[in-house]
Amino acid sequence: MKNTFFFCCRCCFLVVIYLMIAINGYSQSLDIRLLRDINLHRNHSLQGTMVTFTNSDFPVSLSIPAGELILAWKHKDKKALEYGLQTIAGYGINTVLTFGLKYAVNRPRPYVTYPDLQPYKKFNDQSFPSGHTSIAFCSAASISLCYPRWYVIVPSYTWASLVAYSRMYLGVHYPSDVLAGAIVGTGSAWLSLKGNQWLQHHKKHKKASRETDH
Repeated sequence: MKNTFFFCCRCCFLVVIYLMIAINGYSQSLDIRLLRDINLHRNHSLQGTMVTFTNSDFPVSLSIPAGELILAWKHKDKKALEYGLQTIAGYGINTVLTFGLKYAVNRPRPYVTYPDLQPYKKFNDQSFPSGHTSIAFCSAASISLCYPRWYVIVPSYTWASLVAYSRMYLGVHYPSDVLAGAIVGTGSAWLSLKGNQWLQHHKKHKKASRETDH
């Protein structure tokens, strides 16, 4: 498990590094072409819907661990408590990685570099990766890992994908920002899962050792 953990960490790291490199040159040209196509040729009748999706990321994300912890308290469900804490840990990892990359890469928002874009509002923070996308995918991955059922996975990732698309539709993120956010968010949930599995295994091992000693 340890080898798999580090292998997946390396893979995620290499993908994000590739995206950082892709910010320059031809890939940057492709990035802005895709964004212009999505933002400047958008269906304006969907503006309200896309703003709703983009604003739903934090309320929906907060409701997931809150629901798990309420369920744990109400039914004395230890598994629900474990899932709630795992989800919160995933959010912590996601926050550190997302904002660490934002300040390390320091990429301006697309409308700063390309004034022809039509953002629905302007932000003062950096563009890469998309924080809305990372938290949405961290939420979708977290609940899907805890409850691996199709009726959980499909709506979770559909919602996360719509949040990601809304960031481009609304002109505030490049496609590469969104892709990196999805990778960071999903990877954070997975890292939290592996950390929880290690912790549970360690607890069982300690308990078994104490019982053997007695």
